[in-house]
Amino acid sequence: MRLSSMADYAVVTMCAAARHCGSARVSAQQLADETGLPVPTVQKLVSKLSAAGLIKSARGAGGGLKLARPAAAITLADIVEAVEGPIALATCSEGGRHDCTLEGACVVRPHWPMVDAALRGALAGISLTQLSAPQIPFHPMDMAVAAAQGAA
Repeated sequence: MRLSSMADYAVVTMCAAARHCGSARVSAQQLADETGLPVPTVQKLVSKLSAAGLIKSARGAGGGLKLARPAAAITLADIVEAVEGPIALATCSEGGRHDCTLEGACVVRPHWPMVDAALRGALAGISLTQLSAPQIPFHPMDMAVAAAQGAA
């Protein structure tokens, strides 16, 4: 599984906006300059992120963009879903889709909601505050240790 470029760019854009948290509003041009993304791309993302309630925009003097809620209350799942829609690994787990030739006899289909919920839960466990913080070295064993401690 891979994020689309637009979902990736939305995360980058939201991280840039989070770095301005608590200060004056920021413009789409400033976000584009900080991220290296084209202004039209940032504008398109701001539209989607605003529709999802993650960014607020105001026009006129003193206008601009700011996070709609604290960075700690915005998750990676929120950002991805704002651009991609609901998290669903298999097309059959999306509501109303009936285009799989195996649908009638598939024994896996009933389990996809559980898988989707687990993936969404993992992404929802990562806040925008964590994503926008300076990089902390990550080692795959860190997750294994955390999981083992949680099971104890």
